[in-house]
Amino acid sequence: MGTESTIDLARLSAMDASLASRLLKGVRDATLSGHRPPVRPRPVIGESWSRMLRDGVDPDRDVRRGLLGVDEVEERRRTSPLLPVLPLLREALGTVAEAAQHIMVVSDADGRILWREGHPTVLRMGDRLGFEVGAHWAEDVVGTNGVGTPLVTRRPVQVFAAEHFVRSHHPWTCTGAPVTDPRDGRLLGVVDVSGPLETMHPATLSWVNSVAQLAEARLREEHVNGLERLRAVAAPVLARLGGRALAVDAHGWTAAVTGMPLPERVALPRAAAEGPCWIPSLGACALAPLPGGWLVLPDGTPEPPAAARIVLDVSRPRRWSVQVSGTAGVWTHELSPRHAELLYLLALHREGRSAAGLAEDLFGDPARTVTVRAELSRVRRYLGGLIAHRPYRLPEDADVEVVLPDDPRGLLPHSTAPAVIRARTGGA
Repeated sequence: MGTESTIDLARLSAMDASLASRLLKGVRDATLSGHRPPVRPRPVIGESWSRMLRDGVDPDRDVRRGLLGVDEVEERRRTSPLLPVLPLLREALGTVAEAAQHIMVVSDADGRILWREGHPTVLRMGDRLGFEVGAHWAEDVVGTNGVGTPLVTRRPVQVFAAEHFVRSHHPWTCTGAPVTDPRDGRLLGVVDVSGPLETMHPATLSWVNSVAQLAEARLREEHVNGLERLRAVAAPVLARLGGRALAVDAHGWTAAVTGMPLPERVALPRAAAEGPCWIPSLGACALAPLPGGWLVLPDGTPEPPAAARIVLDVSRPRRWSVQVSGTAGVWTHELSPRHAELLYLLALHREGRSAAGLAEDLFGDPARTVTVRAELSRVRRYLGGLIAHRPYRLPEDADVEVVLPDDPRGLLPHSTAPAVIRARTGGA
């Protein structure tokens, strides 16, 4: 093998398990010691190892944080957005995993393991590794793994043996895929299938990813059904009202309107309560409870013309937000991966950026303006008039602050946008 080649899953699967393990161990040891490895690690693994070295994770010592208590695990399970699809995951992954001497694991968006089931012998192996319910398997806690690494990269990842950063995990192989909210791209957790190296197969990656996508489709179906139920409840209420009004679910998704165009979603206050409030796209409103959501009554007061301060927080590896402060108070919104990228680029280019320029920044292709315009239209739905166009830009008179990670290489680690990669690597 030449020094320019890179390990791939097909090559690993064709090898004897012990040979594959020795090859991976040699690659890991050489890479972590600063020497040239016999072959390069796969990019997703090499990038993860780089993050671990920056974060100070010890590759030779298994450092675990305390397990969650029983009560907290039960509370996280009860409120988990993955709870409705747990029967699907058990049917599609759990039963097969047990038969194939694997285990199925479901984590939340923090990397905390909430459910775990499968072959009894492999469950006991997991116990010895600390791979148990309530454990924290985020990447910056236990290193490169099939739960924590998909949470950072936001794509399916299979981690073989010594591709795990921490040495004690080398007898283990895991395959995880993120599950995101199909409505807004919010990360909900990871589904993972794990077991000994000799029992795993590269096709597991496609299998686990397909099940994660099936779970997202089921969540989308649940969302549509919930809006239909709310619409049925709200219809007679809206029919009796004059003027503008809309019925939205607990997350601001619109089920029905009267007297106004239908917005896809409105940005409800973080702690919505009955009474007056301010919604960026509607201005001053009053909220009244409905079964399964809220009745929103705009009072006709125009929106504040501008924000005094906008804080974009992209300092964390998995969650990003924008906070707007103005005459109407303070409002915060959690961002999807794509919207975090777009707002970062607009904060970077205060003079404004054309759709073609943003397409070049995001995709390396200035022709992809339709996608950029569609995404910015969605951003403007919850930011109201805070994004001008021709060119796209944040308000000139607003104080804009971007909260960045301490190390530039940790900026939006999921992103493959050329402009973000240049910012991470210090390129021009």
